[in-house]
Amino acid sequence: MKNNLLYPELSYALIGICFETHNELGRYAKEKQYGDFIEKKFKDLKIPYKREMIIASTGNIADFFIDNKIILEIKSKRILTRNDYYQIQRYLQICDIKLGFLINFRSEYLTPKRVIKIETINAKKYLDKN
Repeated sequence: MKNNLLYPELSYALIGICFETHNELGRYAKEKQYGDFIEKKFKDLKIPYKREMIIASTGNIADFFIDNKIILEIKSKRILTRNDYYQIQRYLQICDIKLGFLINFRSEYLTPKRVIKIETINAKKYLDKN
């Protein structure tokens, strides 16, 4: 099963950092606090990243761009919506990145959402709905 995952070592490290962040800060911190904690962990582990990266000429900002391979979008809200998934899918399409993670720290139990870039042919139909 591990062979089918994109960037398994980096993904496991990233998810571990997210669980540690959730355990340390709890459910009711602000997105900036979660981002600061995650950034400190990336520095400690020497994981290359860019924080609050502007996505092309759209003006949108991705929370983290990790090792030029993964987009991490963090949220602190009651529930994730369809628009949150559309947002990260747009980022993946524009940046031509294969993998993204959508993390909602407000959840009682952290459940990271792995988002895979959909094929370009289907992406236009998928993204045009929104």
